Amino acid sequence: MEDTLTLAEAMEDLVSAEDFLDYFEVPYEASIVHVNRLHILQRFHDYLAKQAPNLPPEEELQRGIYRLWLERAYKDFVTSDSLTEKVFAVFQHVAKPDGGMSSFVSLDKVFRQ
Repeated sequence: MEDTLTLAEAMEDLVSAEDFLDYFEVPYEASIVHVNRLHILQRFHDYLAKQAPNLPPEEELQRGIYRLWLERAYKDFVTSDSLTEKVFAVFQHVAKPDGGMSSFVSLDKVFRQ
């Protein structure tokens, strides 16, 4: 008898972007993932965070939605790059009141869950 992990259990075991892409069977080019792995995972997390309240209770449907969002996160970096996508706060420049630009990130945003 084969033990089957729940989606939550499987997600706990996934470490790298490649692990996620392989698990959800999303085809990818290693060279794109190599350069953008953290950005892809963060974008995937951001997509899921927005979708979480709307997820259906059925695990198979959730798995399909996770796959779609991971594929979208990956594709964001196939056609663009990390500077353009501005996934992390450090890339999000804002105008300073006295002129110029700042990419200051407060500690509460760094440690936000």
